[in-house]
Amino acid sequence: MPIDRAQVRHVARLARLALSPDEEERFAAQLGHVLEYIERLSAVDVAGVEPLSFAGDALAELPLRDDLPEPSLPRDKVLAQAPQQDGQAFVVPRILE
Repeated sequence: MPIDRAQVRHVARLARLALSPDEEERFAAQLGHVLEYIERLSAVDVAGVEPLSFAGDALAELPLRDDLPEPSLPRDKVLAQAPQQDGQAFVVPRILE
C-alpha cells in the first residue's frame, strides 16, 4: 500500500514533528514497506495453526521477590539540585491555564 508524502506530512503534524522534504520521502517509502509486509502477513493461511500460549502463563510460575520499602533521598538534598524549587517541591513552568 503506497503512502504519499501528504499522508506522512499529516501524521508528522499530528505528532508535532518537523520533517524535511527528504525525511518525508524516506518515511513515506519506509511506511509503505511496513504496510506491504502487513498485507503479506494477512494473506498467510493460519487455519490449522494452534495459538501460542501467552507469555504471562510462564511468568505465573516464577517466584516473585518481596517488595521491601527502601528509604528515599532526603528532600533538601534533592531540591538542592533542582533548577527551581520553593523549599517543598520543584517549580516548573505552567502549561495549563
